[in-house]
Amino acid sequence: MKTSDFHYDLPAELIAQAPLPERSASRLLLVPPVPEAFGDRQVRDLPQLLQPGDLLVFNDTRVIPARLFGRKDSGGQVEMLIERLLPDARARAQVRASKPPKAGGRIALEGGGQAEVLGRDGEFYLLRFEVDGPLEHWLSKAGRLPLPPYIRRAPDREDAARYQTVFARRAGAVAAPTAGLHFDPALLQALRERGVQAGHVTLHVGAGTFQPVRVEDVREHAMHSEWLDVGAELVERVRRTRQAGGRVVAVGTTVVRALESAWQRDAAAPDGGELRPFTGETRIFIYPGYRIRSVDALLTNFHLPESTLLMLVSAFAGKERVFEAYRHAVRQRYRFFSYGDAMLLWGQSPS
Repeated sequence: MKTSDFHYDLPAELIAQAPLPERSASRLLLVPPVPEAFGDRQVRDLPQLLQPGDLLVFNDTRVIPARLFGRKDSGGQVEMLIERLLPDARARAQVRASKPPKAGGRIALEGGGQAEVLGRDGEFYLLRFEVDGPLEHWLSKAGRLPLPPYIRRAPDREDAARYQTVFARRAGAVAAPTAGLHFDPALLQALRERGVQAGHVTLHVGAGTFQPVRVEDVREHAMHSEWLDVGAELVERVRRTRQAGGRVVAVGTTVVRALESAWQRDAAAPDGGELRPFTGETRIFIYPGYRIRSVDALLTNFHLPESTLLMLVSAFAGKERVFEAYRHAVRQRYRFFSYGDAMLLWGQSPS
């Protein structure tokens, strides 16, 4: 399977550069299994599209202001994107400079304080920060929001709220779980009144989410490691939902990756297995040929051509069906990517 198999043409003007005034006003493309037709709705229609007893699973990660600027001892400018917060005021980060910084070097930070370069960790650098107060608290004042590179403007005050879900609570992501951006308090209340349940996992989206697939053979791509937590309460809620005939609906590809990482397969029964609590690292890479067992439906934004996220969606609903849906979305002038519209997909029927 080739990376180029997941290319599609997208007019640049369809890339959303800012959010709509209302979160739940985004359009929602319904993608039922073949042969049912696509449906053009809005996210606020979700209570009518789901059934009492269904379970929506959200990612409650919180985006940190992870972009920093500074200068090396030599005076050269440095741009940093924190990928992971570590104990003892340390962090793993991407570092961009005219000359790569060396271990032992120091960076004077634009927001005050310094960062010492401890060494390399693959393509990342390990940094130790010397700042006022806890690093996470200092970042909230000195860091900048890391908007995706396809948003061609600097972040503003509105982004501080809108590039964050209303249910975000566990800080650590450098990119938002964008499907969750469509939910506002009014929509969440309407879903509760409909009898739709809600549960949460945590997956701290890393800087690798912005990295393109650089190999032509999909199987050779290596995913970055990301931290996740699937708790016992959520596992029990999923079990009860399916036992009662309800459906598990993932809000975003990060939820799928978290649940599939926690799914324990049964070697004796390849179609079996069960969801179990899991906390730790994942490098899971889902592309066509992989069968997703943990969810029954997926609410997700539209993803970049040739991206691992598009490959995951294709594994869930079928590549041909997904690309047919994307062509429909382009014709109907849907808004794409992080601040764009969404789609609700149902999984493929087992063959």
